[in-house]
Amino acid sequence: MELRQLSFFVALAEELNFGRAAARFNVAQPGLSLQIQNLERDLGVQLLIRTTRRVQLTKAGAVFYERSRRILADLENSRLVTQAIAGKDLKKLTIGTIYPATFGVLPAFLAKIGRRFPDVKIHVRTGTSETIIREIEAGNVNVGFIRPLENLGSLRCLGIGHERYVLAMAEDTALARLPKLTIDDLRPQKIIAFARSNLSYTEDYFYQMFREQDLLGSIAYTCDDTLSLFSLVASGLGVGFVPEWMQELPNRDVIFRNVEGVDFSVGLSIAWNKEDPTANRDEIIEMARSLR
Repeated sequence: MELRQLSFFVALAEELNFGRAAARFNVAQPGLSLQIQNLERDLGVQLLIRTTRRVQLTKAGAVFYERSRRILADLENSRLVTQAIAGKDLKKLTIGTIYPATFGVLPAFLAKIGRRFPDVKIHVRTGTSETIIREIEAGNVNVGFIRPLENLGSLRCLGIGHERYVLAMAEDTALARLPKLTIDDLRPQKIIAFARSNLSYTEDYFYQMFREQDLLGSIAYTCDDTLSLFSLVASGLGVGFVPEWMQELPNRDVIFRNVEGVDFSVGLSIAWNKEDPTANRDEIIEMARSLR
């Protein structure tokens, strides 16, 4: 059994198509097929069910795929660790980020990495904290900007800051001209909030606050995400609480104000896998630490 055979088999298990799997290695399809047959002969088990229409993994093939994928990932990590110890420069970095970091700390982080590793190729993936964590665990993302979560499993996490929530409103509303804002000023307003079924810890705070202040009846619109809420505010349909990073968006028709009695902030952290040699370079963590 050879590593090349494992690589071919992993590609085939992921593509479930001999032609596409062969193309990943720029080899002829018959050659890849022969390597898979040799692998099955060496193992003494059938890994694939082949028909004229499709390719499927057997139960043994599914187990062997997971183990082969981990073996190849471990070898790649070993290569990266060895190169890092030898002082080889970083070549590739995948960063996961939630929207607040995209408009906040991410540009500064990318600038620091670019200065230290001028030849690095960087790919940025945007998602939720939960999806980014899953991508880090799967080895598809090296470091990720996330909201603090309670259970990170084997991941490491470094808090890098907090941001407050402010009230967003159209610039031409009467509310915007008041010298200061209180909870009572919200009562005649149409409030834009998040749907009850979509609440995170942050949105749950505002739901409870609206309920305690008898403002649930003032909620005229609900939506699933912050950018949608912001667009409704910009259209003059109502007011809504948003994180400070929204002030970085290029919309001059929306203003942001503090409301007395509403003092809520949410943290921002950077997470990485302690087994990832790329993320665990001292330079990467120090760059993240300096963002605080």
